[in-house]
Amino acid sequence: MDYKKSKAPVTTVTRNVEELWKDTGNIYESVVIISKRSNQIAQEIKQDLDKKLAEFASYNDSLEEVFENREQIEISRYYEKLPKSTLLATQEFIEGKVYWRDPSKDKDEPIKKGPDATA
Repeated sequence: MDYKKSKAPVTTVTRNVEELWKDTGNIYESVVIISKRSNQIAQEIKQDLDKKLAEFASYNDSLEEVFENREQIEISRYYEKLPKSTLLATQEFIEGKVYWRDPSKDKDEPIKKGPDATA
């Protein structure tokens, strides 16, 4: 996923708390959902960065042969300019792009199959 094209702000923004709890009915539940999504995004970004930087890995243990690679610097700058994972996750949550479910609440409800199934 290209996180640079996200509408998430790069800096911290004051949020309306009502936007965060209106979907779940509980601000704490919303924060947990956002934090778990933030961890997922951070892992995706880290794996992507590691994969790109692995091309530049040098396996020599010589201190004399340290040099700067222009492409490696550009890749690092790109990832430094990305919005933080918490900002990306919050934006996704507000836009309704995050899927979540509560297994403890799902136990009590009967399983419904199909769009017009009745309980």
